[in-house]
Amino acid sequence: MPGKTKITRIPSLQEISAEEWNLLGDPENPFSNHEFLQSLELSSCVGGRTSWHPEYWVAEDESGIHSSLPFYHKYDSYGEYIFDHSWANFFSQNGLSYYPKGLVAYPFTPVNGKKILRRKNVSAEEALDILLPPLLENAKTEGLSSIHFLFLEEEEARALERRGFATRITHQFHWKNRSYTSFENFLGDFRSKKRIQIKKERETVKESGIRILCKEGKDITEKDMDSIYSFYTETYSRKWGSPYLNRKFFKIILEKFSQNLVLFLAEKDGGTVGGTFNLKKGKKLYGRYWGSSSHYPFLHFECCYYAPIEYAIKNGFEIFEAGAQGEQKFLRGFPAVPTYSSHFIFHDQARNAIERFLENERMHMQEMIRETNLSSPLKETVRGESEDQ
Repeated sequence: MPGKTKITRIPSLQEISAEEWNLLGDPENPFSNHEFLQSLELSSCVGGRTSWHPEYWVAEDESGIHSSLPFYHKYDSYGEYIFDHSWANFFSQNGLSYYPKGLVAYPFTPVNGKKILRRKNVSAEEALDILLPPLLENAKTEGLSSIHFLFLEEEEARALERRGFATRITHQFHWKNRSYTSFENFLGDFRSKKRIQIKKERETVKESGIRILCKEGKDITEKDMDSIYSFYTETYSRKWGSPYLNRKFFKIILEKFSQNLVLFLAEKDGGTVGGTFNLKKGKKLYGRYWGSSSHYPFLHFECCYYAPIEYAIKNGFEIFEAGAQGEQKFLRGFPAVPTYSSHFIFHDQARNAIERFLENERMHMQEMIRETNLSSPLKETVRGESEDQ
C-alpha cells in the first residue's frame, strides 16, 4: 500500500471537496466535518495572524483519499484544553524552544473522537503506517519541538503508543442514555435528595417567566445566531479573555452546517435572554457555548444540561458531551470518563522527563476517575451497585 500511496500537504480544505473529506470523518463527531473545519478557515479563526496554522496531511491511493491528519503548526497552547504550559516552562528554563509545535486536533474543541481520519475499510494502524513517518520526519526537519494528538479515541492512543508516543489521560463528564423514556425517568436514577433539587431548579426557571425553545436546522435564524454570538462573547470575555471565534464563523456555520446545529434559547418578555449552541451527529449531542444577558437562577443548568438531556432522550441520542469542565455536570448525572491524548517530544531529555510525569499522572487520573464515580448522585455506581438514601 505505501508504494501506491501519494501523500500531500495542503493549507486549506478548499482544495478538497466536502464529499471527499467527509468520507474520512467520524460518524459520531461533527467537528471532523469539512463544513466545520472550513468555517474556521473562512472566518479567519485559524490561519493568518492566529496561532493555528493548518497543514492537512492527506494520503491518496487508487480509490481516492485513503486517510488524513488535521495537522496544525501551533505557536502557543491556547484553545487546546490539554494543558502543557508547564512543559513549555520546562523547555524555556533549559534554554529550549517549545514553540512552534505540531498538533493534530480540532481547534478550540475539547471533544473525544477520531483524529486519525480514514475510510471505513482503513484502520488507525494502516493510516499511521502511511502518514506518521513522513509527518515526524518533516516536523523534526522544520524544527518543531513535538507532535501532539488531542482528544483521541482510546484505540488511536494505543496505536500511537506502539509508535513511541506517550499517552496522557485526562477526564471529562459525559451523560449517557440508559434507555430513558423521559426526563422524569432519568430523574428516577438519582438518589432522592438530588432528584428533589433538580426538580426545584427546573421549577424556579419556569416560575421566573422564562420559556426554553429548541431550534434546529433551518428553523435557526440569523437573529438567533446574533443572540448566541453575543452570549458567547460576553461569557468568554468575562471568564477567559478574548474569544476564539468571531461573528463571521457563526454566520458561515449556519449557512454550511445548519442541519447539525441545535440551539436552546431562553425567552422572557418577548426577548432572548440566554441560550446554548450545540452540535449533533449520529447518536451524539455536543454542548459548546453558553451565555445570558443577565443572571437568572439555574438558567445555566436548564439550557446547558436539562433541556439538552430532555432533547437527547426524545431523539434517541446515546451520549451528551456538555463541554470541558465538570463538577456541576457530575452532580447532575454526568459520570467522569477518561480522555486520551498522545505526545511525542523530539528532545531526548525533555521527552524522558515528560514521560515520567505522564506515567505518574495516568495512575493518579485513573484512580481519581474511579473514586469520583463511586460518589455519584446516581443510584447505580460504576461498579453496577444499586444504592439509595
